[in-house]
Amino acid sequence: MPEQTYEIEIEIRNPEGLHMRPAMQFVDLANSFESDISVGHQDVNADAKSIMQMTMLAATCGTRLKITAVGSDANHAIEALRDLVDNKFMDDPDLAVGEKEG
Repeated sequence: MPEQTYEIEIEIRNPEGLHMRPAMQFVDLANSFESDISVGHQDVNADAKSIMQMTMLAATCGTRLKITAVGSDANHAIEALRDLVDNKFMDDPDLAVGEKEG
């Protein structure tokens, strides 16, 4: 069975852009999937599982990024990453990944 490929385009909407904290949230979420995930902006293509590569995108508010996922859970990866970006990286600190106990 060939591996599934999914691709979407998203827009960074949080005012601070893809600075270190949201980039780390993105990388942590991408690493929770088996699929290979890449993020592209203009002529830069980054491994979504590498914080160093993700910060090289220099994505500010309004930047459009193309996310590509290839693998058995690619559709779930794309949806989860889209939700993270659409929710402005859970800008409320109480909702940030790993910060809320319960």
